Amino acid sequence: MSSPEPDWEGQRAFLAVLETGSLSGAARALSVAQPTVRRRIEALEQSVGAALFTRSPSGLTPTPAAVLLGEHARAMASAAAAFTRAASAEAGAESGTVRITASEIVAVEVLPAILADFQDRHPGIVLELGVGNRNEDLLRREPDIAVRMAPPRQEALLAKYIGAIPLGLFAHRRLIARHGLPSTVEALRGLPMIGFEHAPPFVERLAEGGLVVGKGDFTFRTDNDLAQLAAIRAGVGFGVCQVALGRRHADLVHLLDNSFRYPLDTWVVMHEDLKGLRRMRLVFDALVEGVNAYLREA
Repeated sequence: MSSPEPDWEGQRAFLAVLETGSLSGAARALSVAQPTVRRRIEALEQSVGAALFTRSPSGLTPTPAAVLLGEHARAMASAAAAFTRAASAEAGAESGTVRITASEIVAVEVLPAILADFQDRHPGIVLELGVGNRNEDLLRREPDIAVRMAPPRQEALLAKYIGAIPLGLFAHRRLIARHGLPSTVEALRGLPMIGFEHAPPFVERLAEGGLVVGKGDFTFRTDNDLAQLAAIRAGVGFGVCQVALGRRHADLVHLLDNSFRYPLDTWVVMHEDLKGLRRMRLVFDALVEGVNAYLREA
C-alpha cells in the first residue's frame, strides 16, 4: 500500500519549523496553535517515512532528510507565492501584487523614494519588498523583479543594465576636524577606519589604490552594510559607501575622490514571461528610471 501524498499544510508547517527552529515559532508564523503544527509535522514524518527534526538545547534541529527536503519545500513555497501574485489581477490591469528584491542599502536608502512616487501614480498596485544581499532565484519566481549588483547568468531573464554605481570613501566633518583632511592614501591610516569582519570584493580595489588593509586595521568592524553606513554618518570612522548616498548627507566629506572609486555594476532584472503583465512592466520601467536618476546623483 503506497504512502499518502504529503499535504501542503504539512509542508508549510515543516518549512516554518525549519526556518524558526521551534514549534512555537512556527505556530506564530502560521497563526495556528502549536499542537496543530505538531500534528502536521508528525503526519508529514509518517508520510515521508523519516524523522525530520531532533530536539536539541537550542530547539529543533533538522535531520539530514529535512535538510534535503527543505530546498524542495522552499521551491514549492516560492511557486505558490508567485502563483498568488500572478493571479492577483488580469494581465492588462494596473492592479495586483509585484514582489521586488534588492540589497540592504538599495532597498533601504534608494528604493523608498522611487516606490513612493510609483504608488502615487499607480495606487492599485501592491508592492512587496524583499531585503537582502543574497540574489534570490528569478527562475523559481522567488521575486518578480530584482535590482542586482551582479550580472544575471540565467537564461529566460529580461535584464536592463543601468550603469555603475560608484563607491567612495567618506568621513564625518567631526572626524576631519579632529584628525585633519587626508591628502594621500597613506594619510588615511591616521583616521579611525570602518571595515568588515570578512573581506568583500572591493578590498582588492583599495589595495590597487595603495591602501592595503586587513581586519586588524579597522577600529570598527561589521559585515552589515547598513551598520557600516550608519557608523560613517555617526562619525565612528571613515568608510566606503555609495557616492550618491554620501553626497546626500551634508556632514559627510568625500575623501580622495580621484584616488578611490569602485564601480558597482547594476541591473534591473525580471523573468521574460512576466513582461506581458502590465503591472510588472510598469514596476520594471519605474525601477529602471528611478535607479538611473539615482546614478546621476553620483
